[in-house]
Amino acid sequence: MTRPTTLAGWLAYLETLHPKAIALGLDRVREVARRLPLAFAGPVITVSGTNGKGSTCAMLEAILGAAGYRVGSYTSPHLRRYNERVRIGRDFVSDDDLLTAFEAVEDARIVGAPVEATPLTYFEFGTLAALWLFAREKLDALVLEVGLGGRLDAVNLMDADVAVVTSIDLDHMDYLGPTREDIGREKAGIFRPGRPVVCGERDPPATLIEAATALGAPLLRVGREFDFVVEGTQWRYRGPNGERYGLPVPALRGVFQFGNAAVALTVLDVLRDRLPVPTGAIRDGLVSVDLPGRFQVLPGRPTIVLDVAHNPHAARALAASLATMGFHPQTFAVFGMYADKDIRSVIEAMKGRVDHWYVAGLPGARGAPSLMIVEKLRAAGIAQAAIHAFDSIASAYRAACDAASDADRIVAFGSFLTVAAALDASGASETARPQ
Repeated sequence: MTRPTTLAGWLAYLETLHPKAIALGLDRVREVARRLPLAFAGPVITVSGTNGKGSTCAMLEAILGAAGYRVGSYTSPHLRRYNERVRIGRDFVSDDDLLTAFEAVEDARIVGAPVEATPLTYFEFGTLAALWLFAREKLDALVLEVGLGGRLDAVNLMDADVAVVTSIDLDHMDYLGPTREDIGREKAGIFRPGRPVVCGERDPPATLIEAATALGAPLLRVGREFDFVVEGTQWRYRGPNGERYGLPVPALRGVFQFGNAAVALTVLDVLRDRLPVPTGAIRDGLVSVDLPGRFQVLPGRPTIVLDVAHNPHAARALAASLATMGFHPQTFAVFGMYADKDIRSVIEAMKGRVDHWYVAGLPGARGAPSLMIVEKLRAAGIAQAAIHAFDSIASAYRAACDAASDADRIVAFGSFLTVAAALDASGASETARPQ
């Protein structure tokens, strides 16, 4: 067939290459990777976790960039443009670079195949394309976010010099198992023998600790080998390389970001012999880091908060951060989720912070219809008068803006798709290079 010539065409094509949207396993992606030049000299930092992965990656990228290092960063999913997933030196790669990378991966997938083309999922193909782009550059480090789980995720193709687990809670149970012990085992799959592991979970499951012990991988746990204390408008960090005082509050809002920042600083402590980072770069990175959709507050009135929280753990963190904000007479939720998520538990975590629910279904096979969300809200004890259903997130967002006074608050959450639609409806500028 004729290959696509645009980024949109390629992305549509990638969705046709495997019968399943998610197909965990490394055999296929390794087979194609062997036909690609994917050599790297700098350290590889692989970041897994139920929540906090994207924020931790962004902080590492910002601090290392402030220290003068050239970093390749791969994260997912994106909010508004696919290019957000692949960054070199904090810049999003161009459409042309992505097209060139997709061509290279397709050649390896088809031309080098012994019998027939190797099927790859959208995420697997994109991961190989990102790694191919990174391999062409002279990079000082790679920061790679795991897509789902760890052990069988395509990112685990790379051997991590430092493995990170930001948090562990219940999510993606259909793929990772029904308990925290199961999920911990899957996330521990990114560990490598003798190489350090940084864990930001204060109560990690035994399976994670056992995996590190079995591999002889030094385990650095928050509350033990490192920790942090918030002190008013500053915070203090203790880690394997000593203490740092008077650190600035991270530019990423939310009380949970101190923990993510401490994880990032511990990674840098571990790598200090290979990537020394001065204190000034840490400060500059913390105050300049940017990541849309993580407790993002838009300018103007009413106060508008955007958060991609899409599981109970993230919803509890969002609720805690909302509690630290100033007084708002009414809070309006703009809410949409995937049907395979724990919608009821997310509602339970947030219902004490929300007065009015403006809900809509999400597009695609996984999107929960608005009627399903309404039923979950009723089951959680939300009064019918507080529930308003719409045919799209954009419509729900506009209605919430019309209903809210300048003193009120609007919170759009539940999915990356929800936040992206709210951003589009708000008229906020297209995601650009972090500043």
